[in-house]
Amino acid sequence: MRKRERDEEFSTFVRSATPELLRIAWFLTGDVEDAKELVQASLTKTYAAWSRVRPGLAVPYTRTVMVNHRNDTWRRRRREVPVDPHVGQRQDGAEDPTALRALADDVVAQQDLIDALSALPEQQRRVVVLRHYCDLSEATVAQELGISTGTVKSTASRGLANLRKHYARAKETVR
Repeated sequence: MRKRERDEEFSTFVRSATPELLRIAWFLTGDVEDAKELVQASLTKTYAAWSRVRPGLAVPYTRTVMVNHRNDTWRRRRREVPVDPHVGQRQDGAEDPTALRALADDVVAQQDLIDALSALPEQQRRVVVLRHYCDLSEATVAQELGISTGTVKSTASRGLANLRKHYARAKETVR
């Protein structure tokens, strides 16, 4: 494949896959800017290996690159609240008071989810995000993380149990 064709094919992939990759990265990082950086770094690595990426498997390949890159650069937990920058705005750019009121509830729910995911050990977080947010099969998660299917099952079970405990404690605190 010529370089120009390869570049066009990769550009098409980036345009179509970036929204999904950003959502996954956001769950892995808990921060909008970190998620963008993670996706950018992962796409750069994917481009470098583009000639080896099998057709139809570019998204799983990049997702694996993202998880591995995140493992390599795991940073301390941030206390920033990730929020979609367009929430609370109408299409004409003016503030939408109804959306702004709902934003407070959304921010609390998002921060609680990020806190709960951040409290999980790294492997549990990766497995829970890939298994339940990305809706990947146990076999696919095992393959992407380089672990056995049994490890995926037990890690997901422990991760979900830890999330349940987190939400149970949060409910008791509210009372």
